[in-house]
Amino acid sequence: MKTYGVIMAGGGGTRFWPLSRQEEPKQLLNLSGKDLMVNETIDRIATVADKKDIFIVTNVTQVPKMKAATSSRIQENHILAEPIARNTSACIGYAALEIVKKYGDGVMCIFPSDHFIKNTPEFTRVIKEAIKVVEEEDKLLTLGITPTYACTGYGYIKFDKADTGVAKKVVEFKEKPDEETAKAYVASGEYAWNSGMFIWKASTILKAFEELLPDVYACLEKIGAAMGTADEMKVIQEVYPTIPSISIDYGIMEKSPNVKVISAEFGWNDVGAWDNLGVLYDEDENGNVIAGKHIGFETTNSIVYSKKRLITTIGIDNLIVVETDDAILVCDKNKAQDVKKIVDELKASGRNEYL
Repeated sequence: MKTYGVIMAGGGGTRFWPLSRQEEPKQLLNLSGKDLMVNETIDRIATVADKKDIFIVTNVTQVPKMKAATSSRIQENHILAEPIARNTSACIGYAALEIVKKYGDGVMCIFPSDHFIKNTPEFTRVIKEAIKVVEEEDKLLTLGITPTYACTGYGYIKFDKADTGVAKKVVEFKEKPDEETAKAYVASGEYAWNSGMFIWKASTILKAFEELLPDVYACLEKIGAAMGTADEMKVIQEVYPTIPSISIDYGIMEKSPNVKVISAEFGWNDVGAWDNLGVLYDEDENGNVIAGKHIGFETTNSIVYSKKRLITTIGIDNLIVVETDDAILVCDKNKAQDVKKIVDELKASGRNEYL
């Protein structure tokens, strides 16, 4: 059975403001100093699927830059434009329809566009195992990450430890826990971090939509009926904004009895905010992560990112300092998740030139 790669790339990456913007979000940035995050994702997926079988689902505003950024890697008509963001269920359903209607059923390997994977060979091995499971058992399979510490920033997946297979039956999905609960999860050995990566047959997930999200499926059916016709884009423009906005986790994964998880460790990090930049760069002797031009004295445990200008610091600790062409961010490292509040305020005040 053919294997397809699907990259979810519609997010705004608001926690990486001021570097990440609406038309050039995190997935289109070169945070690692090696390549754009979306291109690194494509290259990883290409270890399990041909590049000609890789698709990207993104927001219509990002399409021009996405096409330019990925032109040497994937086919232009494999970049699917969402007229409006309607959460992960719509994104995945749209891609599944595109595959089934135009290319034939196959295994979909679905990944966010902006994650960091340190150990690509191990990642490839695990994905190939997952594909085999899905081909043989016709399950909805998600990849979990074996916890390395009691993280409170990720959701968790509880699985049946008694299950003898590589993929284990999912017992329950858990929201982000407090520290005490997270410690208990890790100590039990029966929880994995929820990575947001999925493997299943396109036909299987569409069947799950029909059974568990009938309202979403009804909209997808209308789009599917128009695929390959002269009215395809017109119908997508009309119907897509009416799709209920529901995450795939909440809408299907938490409700289906047909879900399994493979827990693995391949150096995964979702690089969700500025305080995660240390995943991509080594710390210096003072615990600082420096990217770009910087001179510092008595500067410790800080993150400094300079796009063009020299940043100088004296006597600071545990701060994030980011410089771009039109904005500067100074933030306590412990408040990195709150950078989104700046973006919300800019929207509310109509200062769209900074978005």
